[in-house]
Amino acid sequence: MSKVKSENFSSLASFIWSVADTLRGDFKQSEYGRIILPFTVLRRLECVLEKTREKVLEEKKKHKGSKVPLQPFLEKASGFTFYNTSNLTLERLGTNDTKSNLESYVESFSDNVADIFENFNFQDIIDKLHKANLLFQICGKFASIDLHPDKVDNHTMGLIFEELIRKFAESSNETAGEHFTPRDIVRLTTSLVFCHDNEALTQVGVIRSVYDPTAGTGGFLSSSSEYIYELNPKAKIANFGQELNPESYAICKADMLIKGQDVKNIKLGNTLSDDQHPESKFDYLLSNPPFGVEWKKVEKEVSDEHKKKGFSGRFGAGLPRVSDGSLLFLLHLISKMTEPSKGGSRIGIILNGSPLFTGGAGSGESEIRRFVLENDLVEAIVALPTDMFFNTGIATYIWILSNQKDKERRGKVQLINASGDEFCEKMRKSLGSKRKMLSEKHIEEIVKIYGSLKQSKVSKLFKTTDFGYRRITVERPLKLSFQPKEETKLTLLQEEAGFTKLDEKEQKSILEALSSLKDKYDDREIFLKDLRAKSKLSPALEKLIVKSIGEQDENAKVCKNAKVEIEADSDLRDSENVPLNENINDYFKREVLPHVPDAWIDTTKRDEKDGEVGIIGYEIPFNRHFYEYKPPRDLKEIDADLDKVTKEILELLQEVHS
Repeated sequence: MSKVKSENFSSLASFIWSVADTLRGDFKQSEYGRIILPFTVLRRLECVLEKTREKVLEEKKKHKGSKVPLQPFLEKASGFTFYNTSNLTLERLGTNDTKSNLESYVESFSDNVADIFENFNFQDIIDKLHKANLLFQICGKFASIDLHPDKVDNHTMGLIFEELIRKFAESSNETAGEHFTPRDIVRLTTSLVFCHDNEALTQVGVIRSVYDPTAGTGGFLSSSSEYIYELNPKAKIANFGQELNPESYAICKADMLIKGQDVKNIKLGNTLSDDQHPESKFDYLLSNPPFGVEWKKVEKEVSDEHKKKGFSGRFGAGLPRVSDGSLLFLLHLISKMTEPSKGGSRIGIILNGSPLFTGGAGSGESEIRRFVLENDLVEAIVALPTDMFFNTGIATYIWILSNQKDKERRGKVQLINASGDEFCEKMRKSLGSKRKMLSEKHIEEIVKIYGSLKQSKVSKLFKTTDFGYRRITVERPLKLSFQPKEETKLTLLQEEAGFTKLDEKEQKSILEALSSLKDKYDDREIFLKDLRAKSKLSPALEKLIVKSIGEQDENAKVCKNAKVEIEADSDLRDSENVPLNENINDYFKREVLPHVPDAWIDTTKRDEKDGEVGIIGYEIPFNRHFYEYKPPRDLKEIDADLDKVTKEILELLQEVHS
């Protein structure tokens, strides 16, 4: 038997999914996947163990009655870290006792497989199929599907699982992209992360750990292993992961089992609120966290860690807005990096555009960007084409980080614009929102651009400080004029809550006092002096009258407080973002004073960390750096096109009327 080629995985997945025809009528469409996925896993495990099944049964028989632990002997006989001690298979379950036989068969797997079927709620599935009188038929259909490794290799099997999940997501209105990442994106990300270490990875006895906190079905873990084994078949790789979705976790765990990985390293749970690798550090870290998903459900746990642990925890740098937790995963990954003195780590994380620029100076997002840039962790950011993911067509970016940069990369960030059509090809058939894909040639080209570190139309280098700025507060003097007899102003005053609370006598007294004043004042002090001479007012009431009667007037006298300091007009308050590499006073003189000569910088607004005037912020305006101005077409050319279209419309109208 020849192995199924990776590009034909879709047809085999469709064939497996066709089992759903048997379920139609007895089960809802949204339930199909919950039945098909665990049976596919069961059939795959069965096919993997097929060659050594008899050896395992002989080994079990040989040690019958022995008090010696059987596990090591049975694992050796099976050739894997799991086994099954039953002589049953899906084909041999029988028609009379199908349910009890299937339960016995599944229970005969080693303990590390039991957890997989528990997370699929497989017992519930068996009960429902038995009740619908479909259990024997479904078992027979899966028994006829050949998923033996000689025919379907591990990589292709991973693609089949992902295609089944995509079909499941479509049928139940779930989001496939939350469970796995397209393999072409996975391959590019792993290539960018690992290519830096190609030479080291070929060394004899190399041992590397790989971690994915949003493991899904294990695509990143599998791809990283494939990449390293291509370079060094004798390398030892330890995969670690955590996944929130039970079904994705079950598939990931099954995949790792078949590949000989220690499945104790694959955990189930929410990474942000319940980190199940709390003390661990890893060589390589890869993740595609969900785009734009809120973290309100775990807000208390995350906020408590931020406040109580600070930088000794994972989220010391800051917290993004609750509506998008992407940057929390970035901070989580950074906390798992091995110290540079012990070899350092490399990170590849896929994010949407929001983490590049959302949030102004002092915000959680800006402080997180500040942390990664001031600590010189970002090596490169790669913009991908749109329409690359199953559940969204938005712009996405791969961030590559390292805490042990090469000398030529230190203090620099490389931006690569691989969003153009020259870096992808259109798919013959769309898969959800995914309409484009990266070929091996495209991946090689992007990795080559990254590795060369050369400036070009699609690759640009920046200092880390180029993305920083100081937000200074620009104040302008308060200048107020007063027209105490103007009806509209008096009406505003009478509608104020503070005025309506006064008794009629007080209200009348104030209005009479105002009507006795001059028609207009361009000096607040003189206005208040005249008003006080006519009526005794509390400071709060004076403030209310100034607010209602006064209006901004450039020709009026500057207002000053009791300390004879110029008061600022809050309505004219503005801010300027001064590039971090520039002196704020020089910038202010050049960019602000020529337009507003009476403005000044509020020197009380200082950065909490460095104490200097202006609050530091960081943003990465990716698209701005690759913007190309395209002049509009010549007017004559546009007119000619309009005339042509108009003529065509008139001709069509004549045909309609004739």
